[in-house]
Amino acid sequence: MAVVRRARGLILCDEVQPGFGRVGSDFWGHDWLGVAPDVVTLGKPMGNGYPVAAAVARPDIMAAFREDFGYFNTFGGNPVAAAAATAVLDVIDAEGLVSNAADVGDYAKAALLELDHPRVAEVRGRGLFFGVVLREQDGAPATRLAERSVEEMKNRGVLIGRIGRDMNILKLRPPMTFSRDHADLAVGTLGAVLADLAG
Repeated sequence: MAVVRRARGLILCDEVQPGFGRVGSDFWGHDWLGVAPDVVTLGKPMGNGYPVAAAVARPDIMAAFREDFGYFNTFGGNPVAAAAATAVLDVIDAEGLVSNAADVGDYAKAALLELDHPRVAEVRGRGLFFGVVLREQDGAPATRLAERSVEEMKNRGVLIGRIGRDMNILKLRPPMTFSRDHADLAVGTLGAVLADLAG
């Protein structure tokens, strides 16, 4: 951060996926990292399916942006979207979903770490945000296996994705209401899929 600040740059944090308590320990991913951003972008989880997004910025940055670009947004300030986002915040608080992310996230990560498969090279995760790195026997990225795993998981009723430069990392980002039973189902299905595809 110091290098960026010295260069008069801005720190932007995207909280579309890690925000709203998904990391389990903090409400925002940048808080967990100890970063004080200048701009934060928020999106999908904010409306729980209702289309809403936001950008939060320091007042001086927002003033400069408006002066330089004359920003206009057709849907900006939509009261229905704002009501949906407020309702989501209420549910996150009332149902203790941040602590659920911490509890179930720890449980799910422990289960993922127990996957005994030669192509699982690494398990990453915090809260309800996981990555399972797949590699070939020679250490090369197992891109094709990751692609086939995503499709086969879908065929068996569990939706996951892939990320990474080589698209060899399975991404599991379940809903905040995810339970230990759901974690058992997801990890058990993943273990079976990997065994069937690359046993």
